[in-house]
Amino acid sequence: MIIGIGPGTKRLTDLVKLDKEYIAEILIGEKRSTGDMEGEVLEEKEVGEAVEILQSKISTALTTLNGEISLPVSAYSAIKLDGVPMYKRARKAEKTGDIVTEVPHRMMKVYETELFKVELMKNRAVATVRFKVGSGTYIRSLAEEIGRQINYPATIYNLRRIKVGGFDIEMADLIDNLY
Repeated sequence: MIIGIGPGTKRLTDLVKLDKEYIAEILIGEKRSTGDMEGEVLEEKEVGEAVEILQSKISTALTTLNGEISLPVSAYSAIKLDGVPMYKRARKAEKTGDIVTEVPHRMMKVYETELFKVELMKNRAVATVRFKVGSGTYIRSLAEEIGRQINYPATIYNLRRIKVGGFDIEMADLIDNLY
């Protein structure tokens, strides 16, 4: 996370537009309403394939994501539809027991993908993937697309941003050390 202090706060809006890099753990075998572990389970499918087969399928799916791709955004994103942020629609639907199914698509840029590992976990699998992406790319959307391509529901299990433009996680410091 980048924090602006004093005159540095003026630069924050420019930093949002920079390319980003993430390490994502993708849970294979579950789809959730929010695209991450906070949401309700919408779909489940037992993963019964060997790790090597899953690795091959995920690697193939990752190659199709490189470049510009149009994908649906999460119902819990800040993108506006008819002037209303999607997350507000989704939270309102939650209260009535509904699920937002109409979501806009967005062009997303994926520069690099790298599969680190796939591990089996009970009836599920977790794939650890690095994504280098353009601004406005939703990692939850990429995870769900990987799931669609390998015929399993998928959701973000854990997500860590490791780079924004020229700012790398290795440059980070504890907030207590800033005083």
